[in-house]
Amino acid sequence: MTPLIAIAAEAAEQKSAEVTDWAGRLGWVAGLLLFVVFVYWLMRQGWKWRGSLQSDLPELPTAPDTTGEARLTLSGRYHGSTTAGQWLDRIVAHGLGTRSRVELTLTDAGIEVARPGANDFFVPADALREARLDKGIAGKVLAEGGLLIVTWEHGGKQLDSGFRSDRAAEHTAWVEAINSMNAVTTTTEGIAR
Repeated sequence: MTPLIAIAAEAAEQKSAEVTDWAGRLGWVAGLLLFVVFVYWLMRQGWKWRGSLQSDLPELPTAPDTTGEARLTLSGRYHGSTTAGQWLDRIVAHGLGTRSRVELTLTDAGIEVARPGANDFFVPADALREARLDKGIAGKVLAEGGLLIVTWEHGGKQLDSGFRSDRAAEHTAWVEAINSMNAVTTTTEGIAR
């Protein structure tokens, strides 16, 4: 036999070793799956615990029957709400922590937030405090100015809600419109500051 044929015959006869310890392997897989389920359960319990800590937040307002003519509309994503000025303190009560698609409508009465698959809510004009462009909100960081942040008051607590339009060029118009509404609807006592 030529050396090439001998090498080919020897390679054909070689086989990989049989796997004989199926019980051990299945035990490891089952243990890993149980660990993943346990970690998911802990995360879920943490989310529920955060919601119970924020249970003092009243129910979200709903849009009135007549809100007036739409000044601006926006289609995009709702990225969540946080305590104003604390971009990592996520609010999860009443579904405010649920990311979703969003349709925003700004009227003289306020902002209507329609979220398919999540709780819709309404921000009355007198609850609006300011709007700004920012780069992040709990769990979402984008380029500078990539998020529209609307600060509003609900239940004596100021909240920041983060939105991202499908067309980011719309953000500036929203900031100007909300801040001009705020200047008109906000009253100060005594000498204007």
